[in-house]
Amino acid sequence: MSNTHTMLSERVQNLSESETLKMARMARELRALGHDVISLSLGEPDFDTPDHIKEAAYQALKDGYTKYTPVAGLPELTKAISEKFKRDNNLDYRPEQIVVSNGAKQSIYNLCQALLNPGDEAILFSPYWVSYLEIVKLSGGTPVCVYAGVERDFKPTPQQLADAITPRTKFVLFSSPCNPTGSVFTREELEAYANVLAPHEHVVVISDEIYEFINFTHEHVSIGSFPQVKDRTVTVNGFAKGFAMTGWRLGYMGAPKYIADACSKIQGQVTSGAASFSQKAGAVALMADLAPTEAMREAFRERRDIILSMIEEIPGIRANHPDGAFYIFPDVSSYFGKTDGHTVIKDADDFCDYVMTSAYVGLVSGAAFGDPNCFRLSYAASEEQLREAIRRMKEVLGRLK
Repeated sequence: MSNTHTMLSERVQNLSESETLKMARMARELRALGHDVISLSLGEPDFDTPDHIKEAAYQALKDGYTKYTPVAGLPELTKAISEKFKRDNNLDYRPEQIVVSNGAKQSIYNLCQALLNPGDEAILFSPYWVSYLEIVKLSGGTPVCVYAGVERDFKPTPQQLADAITPRTKFVLFSSPCNPTGSVFTREELEAYANVLAPHEHVVVISDEIYEFINFTHEHVSIGSFPQVKDRTVTVNGFAKGFAMTGWRLGYMGAPKYIADACSKIQGQVTSGAASFSQKAGAVALMADLAPTEAMREAFRERRDIILSMIEEIPGIRANHPDGAFYIFPDVSSYFGKTDGHTVIKDADDFCDYVMTSAYVGLVSGAAFGDPNCFRLSYAASEEQLREAIRRMKEVLGRLK
């Protein structure tokens, strides 16, 4: 019998499993054994999609929108996205510069496939979303991580960015609001990065703004709005987070025309267009009243404040004050080397495994996001669940000496 391992490509063997999906699987397995698991590992709003968006999908189905769509998106949706970019972001992407995909993750994948040759470098602000690194590697690129810790609100300095740029740099990629840290880059911070990037005309800027509508600062700024980089900035966004549409699989990008065309070409060979009725609903979502989205944002703000106040009561945990998304990303390195007499906590992986098996609370190790001193907690859960989860964590962490 052949060795099945050798049948697989080096590509897939070198690919890491998504840590967030791994923890979700552990939670399911423990629940199957009868344990009351509170999973705070997945980045999925616990709200339902607003009714007016669902109604738009129902109507689209009734109207016969059940066929293939243009690869880059239905004209009514690309037009709505173009108008949204102007209205909300001071960005001027024409409809033909927009590509609609099966989620913002596919937009990132398309970009990496379209831009990277073997040996090309991709600068990632670290901590980074878990899939950035793996998609860059899968596309033949070399990730170059520019790191900042909790004491800097996880924001690299402009000098760090400048030092990372080489002739092999193809793009810089970051998210704001950030997954996993919840940090939001200010206008001044983004302008400083734009000034660093301005003379490096070979470097594309990719700004992932999927958490745009979950921003507690009252100002979301897109780096593409700065004139010194606007002609080589790609802005990625989607519907999953701000409209509670994770299962609708709908994301999009605005890009220079040559990049948009390249991404559409790749998508045409991989998935073709996104679901027709999802796109019809997406167009309505962007143009309709944002009151449900604003209500979700305020609920997340309240949960953030609850979580922070409770986390601060646990000795040895250091957290920043996240201004967006629905995560906290605390540093727990003070627990490394401690033990409950059975388990020794050596790193964030051990920390999360211990909390899962002792308190039945699912977290994600920061190692997956580029910071092995931290863990990510998603507060996209009910207030009752959050309070109980932190209570359990405090109890089991108190056993470590």
